[in-house]
Amino acid sequence: MNEFNSKYFKTALRMDEALIALLEKKDLEYITVKEICEEADVNRSTFYLHYETVGDLVDETTEMINKRFLSYFPQNERDISDALNGLRLGDLILVTGEYLIPYLRFIRDNKKIYRAAFRNPIDMQAHARYGELKKRLLSPILDSFSVPAPYHRYYIAYYIEGIIAIVKEWLRQDCGVRMSLKPQRIRHLDFGGI
Repeated sequence: MNEFNSKYFKTALRMDEALIALLEKKDLEYITVKEICEEADVNRSTFYLHYETVGDLVDETTEMINKRFLSYFPQNERDISDALNGLRLGDLILVTGEYLIPYLRFIRDNKKIYRAAFRNPIDMQAHARYGELKKRLLSPILDSFSVPAPYHRYYIAYYIEGIIAIVKEWLRQDCGVRMSLKPQRIRHLDFGGI
């Protein structure tokens, strides 16, 4: 039974990776089950054993990406919001190597995923993945700075769109721009050690 589960998981993972590879080239609405099967080297009946629709595969792929992302952070750093409790306002620095380096490593190691997400943001639910960041990190920080709740959406949009712009530019440079992170502030960017 374990062998079947392992084979089942490996086949599903191949279809996840096939979808990501295809999304790099074209929009989801033009991707067929046949293309996914060819890219994953499985037959159509195997696809339908795992999924009812391509949308089901997209949902699973998104979940796989999120799990993979969390695996880049040490267990004790995953719940950043807990670490914020008790910090002075002056200590609330969002861009530190402690949190940024794992994120950038994930992007570098998963360029295909990010390129596909930027090419197909709605299909890959790109903005939905920032939901936890908004709820667990950004909103508590804005509350700490006494920013009124009606204004949160504007600060968060500014922050998220800034992150997205940096990631897009880094991907355009094939993650090759060298950046270095200083402990308290970013003086210049050098991601070379990532």
